[in-house]
Amino acid sequence: DADLLRRAMGKKKQSEMDAQRQRFIDGCKEVSGIEKQQANELFDLIDKFAGYGFNKSHAAAYALLAYQTAWLKAHYPEEFYAASMCFDMHHSEKLAVFVDDARRYPGSEGGIDVLPPSINYSEARFTVEQTETGYGVRYALAGIRNVGDKAMDAIVAEREGSGPFTSLKDFFERIPKGSMNSRQLEGLVAAGGLDCLDENRGKLFANIDMLLAVADAAERERSSGQAALFGGEDAADEDLRLQGAEAWSRTEQMAKERENFGFYFSAHPVQQYWHLASANGARSYQSIMGAGAPAGGRSPAVMAAMVEGFSKGRTKRGADFIRGDFSDSSGQFSAACFEESLVPQFEKWAAEGTCILLNVELDSPNPSEPPRVTVRGARPLDEVRGGTRMRLTLDVLSLEALADLRLELIPASEGSNTSLGGEAIARVLLGGADYATILLGEDFALDGELAERLSAVEGIANVQLQPLRGRANLRLVA
Repeated sequence: DADLLRRAMGKKKQSEMDAQRQRFIDGCKEVSGIEKQQANELFDLIDKFAGYGFNKSHAAAYALLAYQTAWLKAHYPEEFYAASMCFDMHHSEKLAVFVDDARRYPGSEGGIDVLPPSINYSEARFTVEQTETGYGVRYALAGIRNVGDKAMDAIVAEREGSGPFTSLKDFFERIPKGSMNSRQLEGLVAAGGLDCLDENRGKLFANIDMLLAVADAAERERSSGQAALFGGEDAADEDLRLQGAEAWSRTEQMAKERENFGFYFSAHPVQQYWHLASANGARSYQSIMGAGAPAGGRSPAVMAAMVEGFSKGRTKRGADFIRGDFSDSSGQFSAACFEESLVPQFEKWAAEGTCILLNVELDSPNPSEPPRVTVRGARPLDEVRGGTRMRLTLDVLSLEALADLRLELIPASEGSNTSLGGEAIARVLLGGADYATILLGEDFALDGELAERLSAVEGIANVQLQPLRGRANLRLVA
C-alpha cells in the first residue's frame, strides 16, 4: 500500500491520490491506531506535497542553479540579460520584462542601457556592447517581430564580410538575394534598424517598394555581370532619391515600435503627458513603490498610466469590480477598482489604450511585499488637458536658434490631440550676460514632445514646460 501511494504521488495525478485516501485512513487505524480525523489531516499534508514536491537531490540542484543565476546577475549583469533575452528571443512578453528590469537594474546608475537594433551594430542575437559610460545590451536584429532569423543572419554576415553599410544605396545593393521581403523590411524600419543610415522612418516606410526594387535590380546586375545600375563608379557615393514623406510623430513611432517589438521600446505614451501629470502631483510607479506605504495604514497617491487590459469580477456582496493592468515608463502593475461608476469606463479605456490620471490608495498588509494599489478615481489625461494651460520657458543663445524656435511653435488649433494651448516665453541672449525676456505668443500647441525637440536644438537651453499660473506681465512680440 505504501508503494502504491508513493507511485501516485510521483505521477502527480489527483484522481490517483484521491483513490488512495480511504486505504491510507484505514491503514492508519489498523496499524497505528490513528483516528480518522487525524489521518485525514495527515493525508492532506501528503496530498499537498504531492502537488509540487521533490527529493533532496532535486532540492540541492535547484538551490545551486538559483545561486549561480543570482551570482551571474550580480557580477555580470549585461551578459546575464543578453543571454536571458537570447533564450526568449521570440517571446516578446518575456523580452519586455527583461528590458524593463535591465533599465531599472539597481547596480548601475540609471540602469543598464538597452541599445536599439541597428544593421551596423547589432548581431542577429543579443550582445554586450561597450558604451561611453560602461557596457550595455545591444538589441538583436532577430528579436524584432516578423523579420526572420535567416534574413538577419545574412545581413550580419554581409556586414562582417564586406564592412559596415555606408548608405541606403550601399545596403540595398549588398543584401543577399531573397533575404528581405516587404514585411521584413517594414519591421526593420519601424524598429529603427536603419536609423544609422536615415532617421526618417516615415520616409523609409513610404519607400519600401522602391527600396526592394533597388535590391532586386542590383541582384540582376550582379547576375548578368553588367555595370552598376546607377552609373558605375562615378555614382558610387550618390545615395537614393526617395519620395518625400513626413517623419513620424513620436506617437506614431511609439505605436509602430510596439507593433514590431511587442512592447514600447524607446518611449512610453504616458511620457507625452508627463508635464501635465506631474503638475497634478503624479509620480511614477517605481517612485511610489520605492517610497512604500505606512505599515498597517493607507496612503493616497496620484499616478499617470496607460490602461493595458482589465478583467471583471464580483465581490462577496455581489458588486462589480475590475482588476486593471497598467503601465508607465518605469514599469507595469495591476490594481483593483471597486468604484462601480468606473467599471464600464475601463472596458473602453483598455480597448483604446487610454492614458489616464489615477487617484489611488496604497496599503501594505505584508511589509515584505510591494504595496497593494487600489484605484479610487480615474480620468483620461486628454480630459485633464482640456482644463489646463501651460507655459513654455527657455533660453535662446543665438539668432539662428530663435529662428528655429519660431518654426517649431504652431497655433494650438493646429496641434495634435495631446498638445496643450499655452504661452511661450524666451530669454534671448543680447550679448555678454544680458538677456531680454520676450513673450512670443499666448496660444501655442505645447506638449512634452515639443519640449524634448527644443532641448535638442543647438542654441536653446533650460527648456521648461509647466502649468500656467497667472498671466505673464510681458508685452506680446509679433
